[in-house]
Amino acid sequence: MFTGLFEQPQKRRVGVISTYHRPTIRPKGRARWLIHLFPIPALIVYALFVVYPIISAFLYSLYDWDGIKRGVFVGLKNFVTLFTVEPFNEMFWNAFGHNVYYFFVEMIVQNGIAFGLAFLIYRKIRGSGFLKVAYFMPRLLSVIVIGFLWKLILNPNYGALNTLLTKIGLQEWAKPWLGDPDTALLAIILINCWFGIGFAMLIFLAGLQSIPEELIEAARLDGARGFSLLWKIILPLCMPAITIMTIFTFIQAFEAFELVYAMQGSMGEPFRSTDTLAVYFYRMAFSSAGGAGDVAVGLGSALAVVLFFMVASVSALSLYLMRKREVQH
Repeated sequence: MFTGLFEQPQKRRVGVISTYHRPTIRPKGRARWLIHLFPIPALIVYALFVVYPIISAFLYSLYDWDGIKRGVFVGLKNFVTLFTVEPFNEMFWNAFGHNVYYFFVEMIVQNGIAFGLAFLIYRKIRGSGFLKVAYFMPRLLSVIVIGFLWKLILNPNYGALNTLLTKIGLQEWAKPWLGDPDTALLAIILINCWFGIGFAMLIFLAGLQSIPEELIEAARLDGARGFSLLWKIILPLCMPAITIMTIFTFIQAFEAFELVYAMQGSMGEPFRSTDTLAVYFYRMAFSSAGGAGDVAVGLGSALAVVLFFMVASVSALSLYLMRKREVQH
């Protein structure tokens, strides 16, 4: 009867809900693995359309070919032929010179004008928003459409350019722009500059807008004005954007194909004056007009490998120098 006196009273749990949860490590780990799977489709596409063609081109360049039928293994013979045997070496260096010319004209004309336009928009002139859209509009068109459009404009008989020159009294300036070896390549490069100014302008504008305003104000307080401010302060701080655009321009110049093909075909007319390395590769690998008398898959692959390593090495070196300069500063 006294047992109940020595028992502890039972505490009643009223409204107590357990808040214990099982660890969520497993769902988090599963989600992490799912995130890692997302890039796989893009990697597969990249491997099929970029990595595999590069490896295939290198392997094809090591064999002799009878048309499209692979022959015996010849090692580096195709590369030696490309650089030492006529007419292949002559056409290679002719096309290479045109690519170099392409690059320098684009650097001076396209990037020079684009930086000037970007600087004007950066200074917030009236209508800068409209100018950004207007300058970028040509970039929205296809390169093939641009080529055929300008081919009609430059037509020597009924083209708009020669018609305009005649009507304003400058008929002596009217000429077959694409039929003259002295003007054909330059005309194509200037058209490409017109097409690419908008993209270059946006790259430079992004570089200008990334400059801290405090540095500009400090330079003005120190007496920097006008051209001195642009040359000593703005340009050095904008060098990352300039370097990136230089690399883009180099890659585009040495891979120039679509516009040249749309306006002049694959023969580099007139008289090989518009030949580029990409056009020469197409003519050699896919037609019988490359100098070998038949489709030269091995020589074309060797040219593609040379062009790839040329572009890749210069781009990698430029990126290395740019990053080194950023670390030093």
